[in-house]
Amino acid sequence: MIYLPLLFACALAAIHLFIRKLHFLDVVPRSRWLSAAGGVAVAYVFLHILPELSKHQETFAEQLGVGEGTAESWVYLVSLVGLAAFYGLERAAKISRGRSRSEGGEDAVEADIFWLHIGSFGLYNGLIGYLLVHREEPGLWPLVIFFVAMALHFVTNDYGLREDHKTRYDRFGRWILALSVVAGWALGAATEISELVIGFLFAFLAGGVVLNVLKEELPKERQSRFLPFALGLGGYAAVLLLI
Repeated sequence: MIYLPLLFACALAAIHLFIRKLHFLDVVPRSRWLSAAGGVAVAYVFLHILPELSKHQETFAEQLGVGEGTAESWVYLVSLVGLAAFYGLERAAKISRGRSRSEGGEDAVEADIFWLHIGSFGLYNGLIGYLLVHREEPGLWPLVIFFVAMALHFVTNDYGLREDHKTRYDRFGRWILALSVVAGWALGAATEISELVIGFLFAFLAGGVVLNVLKEELPKERQSRFLPFALGLGGYAAVLLLI
């Protein structure tokens, strides 16, 4: 089942290329659709990715040669690293954007930080493309669930990145991110890694998703909508619990 992940990878890439045409998302207070998309992504992390990690504690313990408790701690430490890494990137982007404004430049991230920021998200997108092929749980429904959650996550990520980088994002960033997710799929189609590595990749992704969703929802200037966020979270949680 290699072509369906390719189709999904192309669909994720298309989000970065064409989502800017949906002008109803670019409003303050924040579009209810963006808040709902954020809720879906968080529900996926807490009700699918993290429980799957805990189910594989024996595998981690066996391959790492440690006790189950220690193995579990290492897995969640990787999630914490993912969250911290993207928090650091976000702070660097915000500081750079503020410095650019204070020096009379464009209200956008400076060029050097732009490449660091977009390069890091390119790796993030590549990881997601890779995990379309190699997921913690194989099968059609887990693939569809992963794709839907990541597609909505890409919508919120694209919105935030475009706001930070302005014209540079449309000229370069969106193309880099679109190509990255397809490149991740291609790497996944050509290689196969151990269950242990897949688990750690999912753990890192979980931390990144949590940070990237919450940093879009929490800032005061976003004027986010709690009810759509809660409905998105609750609705997708119900789907995950029923499947």
